[in-house]
Amino acid sequence: MTNVLLCVGNSMMGDDGAGPLLAELCLATPQGDWVVIDGGTAPENDVVAIRELRPQRLLIVDATDMGLNPGEIRLVNPDDIAEMFMMTTHNMPLNYLVDQLKDDIGEVIFLGIQPDIVGFYYPMTDAVKEAVNTVYQRLANWQGEGGFERLEVPVFV
Repeated sequence: MTNVLLCVGNSMMGDDGAGPLLAELCLATPQGDWVVIDGGTAPENDVVAIRELRPQRLLIVDATDMGLNPGEIRLVNPDDIAEMFMMTTHNMPLNYLVDQLKDDIGEVIFLGIQPDIVGFYYPMTDAVKEAVNTVYQRLANWQGEGGFERLEVPVFV
């Protein structure tokens, strides 16, 4: 079974570099059975490569403004991404990427890390570095949803 870890973000923009930092850690010292792709700010460019791998599981990790405390980690239902107003610094919204892949992949998991400061040339905050390390540590023995909480999305009637 192939698992793909798609790390998304811009390492030149403070906490938005959470994904690239995770990719760097995984490439230096792999954790578990993951094929690691650093999608940077244009993860849609990796759709063909991901499809060719035919993964059973795709884990997408990105700094995501979810209205939480900096460094908090949540699983976000991929179907909710388009309906939520989520800050993005990427070329295309991530729901576009998920829509392109969800029919070809057994399981798509979107894991968001709440950023604090996102701006050019800002350093990554300690809270986000700690969150990246938490995700990195859990990759080795990943089961189900990795032990992370789901983001509660408000329902508007």
